[in-house]
Amino acid sequence: MRQCVIGGYDMRIIAGAWRGRVLVAPPGQATRPTSERMRQALFDMLAHAPWAEGVLHQARVLDAFAGTGALGLEALSRGAAHAAFLETDRGALAALRANILACKAGDRTAVMAASAIGAPRAAQGSACSLVFLDPPYGQALVPRAVQALLQAGWIAPSGLIVAETGTDETLDLHASLVAERQHGAARTSFWRMPG
Repeated sequence: MRQCVIGGYDMRIIAGAWRGRVLVAPPGQATRPTSERMRQALFDMLAHAPWAEGVLHQARVLDAFAGTGALGLEALSRGAAHAAFLETDRGALAALRANILACKAGDRTAVMAASAIGAPRAAQGSACSLVFLDPPYGQALVPRAVQALLQAGWIAPSGLIVAETGTDETLDLHASLVAERQHGAARTSFWRMPG
């Protein structure tokens, strides 16, 4: 396991209870963590945009395609109540579990070695109001994941979906697009599901 370094900087939790906590990542290029700059912009929007008012406070969060768990852990650090993580890569799962342990967040998390495309059924009362989707680019995984997660009961009515995709990818999620931001080759879009 290695500390995750992006652009010459350790990857850390940006704000909240665990601000400054360094995250680890698996060796190799299989896991592509969201950069701190992009996470900062994303969470600034969640904290200040009128359409996201109160979205983090005591939220149930799903971090699908979780990798190191940076998005879900950042949400917990900033006031979310619980985060579930879906990941299939063994190295990423080891890093994710190490990061949860370092944050002492075991009682507020659930880790599943499962794909968002073939997500296990959510337990009763486990539907999430905030869902992060950061899959590999260029494979049209976001629409397929949203459909699978809806069918498995993971997404709450009126839930907010935050999707990171390549800038050349188009999305049709049968939801309302409330905001979109581009960062280099990546685009983050925010979608409100029907109530």
